Amino acid sequence: MLYLSQMLGRPVVDSTGEKIGTIADLAISTGEVFPRITSLAFLGPGKTPFMISWRKYVEEFDEDGITLGVESHNIRFSYLQPDEILLARDLLNRQIVDTQGMKVVRVNDLKLSESGSQLRLLGAEVGFRGILRGLAPWLERAVVAVSKVFGKKIDEQIIAWNYMDLLDRDLSEVQLSVTHKRLDELHPADVADILEQLDPQQRANVFQHLDDAQATEAISEMEDEYQADFIEDLDEARAAGLLGQMDPDDAADIVRDLPYEKAEALLRLMGVEDATEIRRLLGYKDGTAGGMMTTQYVAVPETYTVGETIEVLRELDEDHPTVHYVYVLDDYEKLVGVLSLRTLVLTDDRTLIKDVAYEDIISVPPDETEEDVAADIFKYDIPAMPVVDEHGSLLGIVTVDDAWDAIEEDVSGDKAKKLGLKIAGVALVAVLVLALYTLVLFQIIGYDWS
Repeated sequence: MLYLSQMLGRPVVDSTGEKIGTIADLAISTGEVFPRITSLAFLGPGKTPFMISWRKYVEEFDEDGITLGVESHNIRFSYLQPDEILLARDLLNRQIVDTQGMKVVRVNDLKLSESGSQLRLLGAEVGFRGILRGLAPWLERAVVAVSKVFGKKIDEQIIAWNYMDLLDRDLSEVQLSVTHKRLDELHPADVADILEQLDPQQRANVFQHLDDAQATEAISEMEDEYQADFIEDLDEARAAGLLGQMDPDDAADIVRDLPYEKAEALLRLMGVEDATEIRRLLGYKDGTAGGMMTTQYVAVPETYTVGETIEVLRELDEDHPTVHYVYVLDDYEKLVGVLSLRTLVLTDDRTLIKDVAYEDIISVPPDETEEDVAADIFKYDIPAMPVVDEHGSLLGIVTVDDAWDAIEEDVSGDKAKKLGLKIAGVALVAVLVLALYTLVLFQIIGYDWS
């Protein structure tokens, strides 16, 4: 096996043995699963850059250099083709999306495979050994040998090329391989994980290749601290459009974290109905039932029959959140009952829903703390908790997913506090030890305190 780092800077000689330059780079055509090296870039006299066809001119190669099959005066130089990329320039030390491991990795070296006169790219070395090899091959060998003495093994971390995808699509307009998944084919949660690992510029480049539906889902799956920053970096028209497609409670959470001027600009660009719903949710304090509830639920008048209620469910949009219950309202919009889907399915279509609705409803006011709401949801083992005002009117629901999010945030906050206290404690001990050490040292050397 060969590595790119081993070949860079090695001599290029012609068929007579005359040195004509040093290896500067290798090019591949990106249309293959494990692409062949197609061109050789080398620096000639005066560090003049040249490029030649690998297939036409390269006779032999190894880690000591490359030998051409012709004399130097018979070489015809070429140029980088549209479907080619240079390994050192375009891949080495770059960030690449690993679409198998669903993460962003740094390419520390590139592993090559010999096959007769051909040389193919197998994949990227993203581990510690690639860093050592890039510094000096002997350093890698020495560290690996010493590690073995102590019973430790430092393995290579190779990601096959067919499981990688370039972050900067401008480098290649063609399919990078014929088998691997593209970013826009991944689950939104996986896309969110990848986006969170990128810097803002890379994130924007990747995001351009997602349609609005994929983009909306990916943003919804991001951690809270990334969502607002990401929306703020987007073009206002697209940001407003994406927020309008999100669940109102998710959109409100993001808008709440934006600067006031930015939030108002986006709300003005939205549809009136979407903006009104988000503004209504923004009126509730963060960390309360009102602040975490969603207004996407199904409620019908108590005069409806089971058959009419089922028709309401059938007419819901495909992207409507999962329905756990149907809520029953009286003539004054007061919540008077709740129905499970199981009850609806097992009841005759002509039955009035008020006759089969469960009337002993557990609900919370909008100012209830999110911790107490989550505790009630898990205590009563219900998938959604209705939020009602002082008149009993239904305002929204808090789902079990929202409850889990609240718990995770609370736990994360506690962990951060504990870690902060631990770090502060360690720092204090270190200062005390240093002070004591200094005092003892002064005593030993007979320091004159006067």
